[in-house]
Amino acid sequence: MYCNGEVSEDEATASIEGLRIDMIDGMARIDTGRSVRCGMPEVVLAEGKEPGTFARIMLAQVKASGRCIATRVSPEHIEALRNCLPPEVRMEHREAARGVVLSTGEAPEQRGGTVAILTAGTSDIPVAEEAKLIAEEMGCTVRTAYDVGVAGIHRLFPALKDLLPADVFIAIAGREGTLPAIVAGLVDRPVIGVPVSTGYGYMGAGEAALASMLQACSVLAVVNIDAGFTAGAFAAQIAHGGRRT
Repeated sequence: MYCNGEVSEDEATASIEGLRIDMIDGMARIDTGRSVRCGMPEVVLAEGKEPGTFARIMLAQVKASGRCIATRVSPEHIEALRNCLPPEVRMEHREAARGVVLSTGEAPEQRGGTVAILTAGTSDIPVAEEAKLIAEEMGCTVRTAYDVGVAGIHRLFPALKDLLPADVFIAIAGREGTLPAIVAGLVDRPVIGVPVSTGYGYMGAGEAALASMLQACSVLAVVNIDAGFTAGAFAAQIAHGGRRT
């Protein structure tokens, strides 16, 4: 403990900061210590939030930590941010990812590790871009290969050859969701499968893709439907090799 010299002042401060919570509008409890406690940033889900409340949450987060990320933003959320953004805060709107980053300082520190992201089709790209945004914000290098699905499987092999130095793969697919299991059978790295809600008809909206990935014979970890954020964050933690700094 700090009083008897078992932990340093810096270690004690980090422990306290990791438990910090800020209240916004009497309803939102902002976890400003998440990056200290978990090694990953607090990310705000914009979907379902009133634009004004969303903007206040984002500004409180960036004031507390110098950087704030949001996913699934709408044009109304972006407009609300622009209307109240102070001059010292920069905004980066990642439209393809439906994400936004607010910051008052430098870009995230490169912590090492490379994440490779593949999609079966172009309809899967928004989920891939969300995963890319999160992995980059966690300090990873990200390389991508889009539209390499099994309907034209010859497209996959040159893409995999280019991506093979990566530490971890994210494979994203809708419809029957075959791509992740195939990738997992071809590389000697961890593979995360992301089912996407691009299919239609019977077992559409990602359900068939999710079921297929869960039943894969190859060694494959699977996240929820459209869960680009989860896949990106998990991949970054793997790519870091357990390193916190």
